[in-house]
Amino acid sequence: MTSLNLKITLAFIIVSLVGVLLVGILVQQATRSAFDRFLFDQDKSAVISLLTQHYQNEGSWENLEQAYRQFLGARIRNPAASQFDKIKGVNSLFQIPFVLVDTDGKVVFGRPPRTEQPVSPLELQESTSLEGDGKTVGWLLEPRSPFQWERNTPQAIFLRTLNRVVLFSAIGALVLAVVLGGILAHSLTRPLRELSTATQAVAQGELGYQVQVHSKDEIGQLADSFNQMSADLAEASQLRKQTTADIAHDLRTPLSVILGYTEALSDGKLSGSSEVYTTMHQVAQHLSHLIDDLRTLSLADAGELPIQMQLAPVPALLERAAAAYHSQAQAQGISLKVEVEPDLPRIKVDQERMNQVLGNLVSNALRYTPTGGWIELSASADENQVIILVKDNGAGIAPEDLPKVFNRFYRADQSRQQNGEAGLGLTIARSLVEAQGGSISVESEPGEGTTFTIRFPGLD
Repeated sequence: MTSLNLKITLAFIIVSLVGVLLVGILVQQATRSAFDRFLFDQDKSAVISLLTQHYQNEGSWENLEQAYRQFLGARIRNPAASQFDKIKGVNSLFQIPFVLVDTDGKVVFGRPPRTEQPVSPLELQESTSLEGDGKTVGWLLEPRSPFQWERNTPQAIFLRTLNRVVLFSAIGALVLAVVLGGILAHSLTRPLRELSTATQAVAQGELGYQVQVHSKDEIGQLADSFNQMSADLAEASQLRKQTTADIAHDLRTPLSVILGYTEALSDGKLSGSSEVYTTMHQVAQHLSHLIDDLRTLSLADAGELPIQMQLAPVPALLERAAAAYHSQAQAQGISLKVEVEPDLPRIKVDQERMNQVLGNLVSNALRYTPTGGWIELSASADENQVIILVKDNGAGIAPEDLPKVFNRFYRADQSRQQNGEAGLGLTIARSLVEAQGGSISVESEPGEGTTFTIRFPGLD
């Protein structure tokens, strides 16, 4: 399989090759055009001077051939007459780019060959007039097609040298582009190779593997996302292990109590009594509740939690939750009150599930609110939302524990484990609220109390 490094390098080569070719062609054509124009203008000026001087000296266009031979000899930087003796006619020496026309409109000499017909007035308007003794003695017509230099002239040699320079420059630029492209491709693909190695490490079970972030571009963002994902996987794996251990412990504790009692009763070491049976029943109930909580969370995770949604008045939900814990709050010396704004819109929820949510929150508040404290259940409307608050003035939650209170089996107070608390109440509360289309959050200050906020869209 072709590597990404090679693909990028080949792409650089292709782009560089196309760019070098285009630049080379454009430079060659532009230089050739400018060079031809420059020499053409020089020759035109020299020819005009030559023809004007010849007419002034001769008084006519007679004997022009010899003068023009000398001009062409100087033009190729080799005026030796012997090179011209072998040539028949001055017009055969070069593709002469100019045409000389006399005052009668007849061609005196020049290429391309013309007929005996006089030059048209339109052509004369586009030509350059030649002046002698204060009058027009002829016209000089410019060629209509590009001039072609002879192979061995200095001009042709210069153009060939220019072409070679452009070619070698293009080759050098291409080689440099390939080298730089290879270096750049290697630099670009290095983070990707590191990410590939990291993904293989994670796939082999090395959770939490981190890669070095080299930049802040899209590849850097990809590396950041990978590092976050890897850290989350490691945390999830650790949480899963901890959850498994906590479940095993929380299931083992009541089972050990039940097994201890049944073994003592079976061995005759303990006689049956109502107190023994009551204790065993309570422990069995706790075990049943723990299993029910785990089942609820499992169904919520799978999206299969049965929810019976219906319109419900918020005041009735809060009054029901307060009534369920009124006796316990009174026994602990804690004030439990309900405050509801008038004319609140109803919300669409499962009333039994909401009773479970509010019960978990109130039970949690009773556990951490001291004697003489208070717990308040309140509800208000904010635009199109109904906000339910469960607030207390208890011990509060430490800042480092606050983000983890909804985690499964998390206990900021480790003594809860000995009190028969599995650490699933707040997790279940969040799952149930979100399953009904709401949201739940928490705010707390140590020593000042805790506030849980539940939000649902209002419907009327």
